[in-house]
Amino acid sequence: MNLTLKIWRQKDAKSQGKIVDYPISGIEDDMSFLEMLDVLNEELINKGEEPVVFDHDCREGICGTCSLQINGQPHGPDRLITVCQLHMRSFKDGDTIFIEPFRAKAFPVIKDLMIDRSAFDRIQQAGGYISVNTSGNTVDANAIPIEKEKADDAFAAATCIGCGACVAACKNASAMLFTSAKVSQFALLPQGQVEATNRVLAMVNQMDEEGFGNCTNTGACEIECPKGISLENIARMNREYLKASLKG
Repeated sequence: MNLTLKIWRQKDAKSQGKIVDYPISGIEDDMSFLEMLDVLNEELINKGEEPVVFDHDCREGICGTCSLQINGQPHGPDRLITVCQLHMRSFKDGDTIFIEPFRAKAFPVIKDLMIDRSAFDRIQQAGGYISVNTSGNTVDANAIPIEKEKADDAFAAATCIGCGACVAACKNASAMLFTSAKVSQFALLPQGQVEATNRVLAMVNQMDEEGFGNCTNTGACEIECPKGISLENIARMNREYLKASLKG
């Protein structure tokens, strides 16, 4: 395939960025999107030009670092996948592809397509943990009976990889889906009840402090989430927050 790539280039966090055109040829259908960018970067390096900076790690749809806005869609046109799982067969010969970083006040651009998502880390650190008995008298987690439905729901929430697609898809750049998934995975389990009140209050407050917007209730976050995290988690977090607020 012969393609025209329109890529956001930005020298650093303080510089003004712009879209730069890059024609590329010889792209195979079975290449992943990131492999296509690797080909482009190899060409740029051979020309003595600076390669395009983008985040990637596992390239197996697990780490969530390969977050790109492709033709205006987080992770591109396909559903329930990350960018590293997107293949070039999803595009046609002669296509023009716009590639940008996720856009959100809380996700400042570091360089080119790389963004700073440490805001998610701080939300998690605010309350995304449980008490563990490390006295030497520990209790096996499997010894605590948990209803299968709740265990399944907690596991489904825990599949969130923190990629930020929910924020990029939201008109208000809301982090409600991410935060609610991290709250839900503990709120559904007996082990998570010890810090339940403080957890939801602290994590929601930290989310607001980071500059994320309010939920739009449009459901775009769930649609664009590569792991299909359900909107039910937001409803659960709202209930947990209300309950915690009344206790306080």
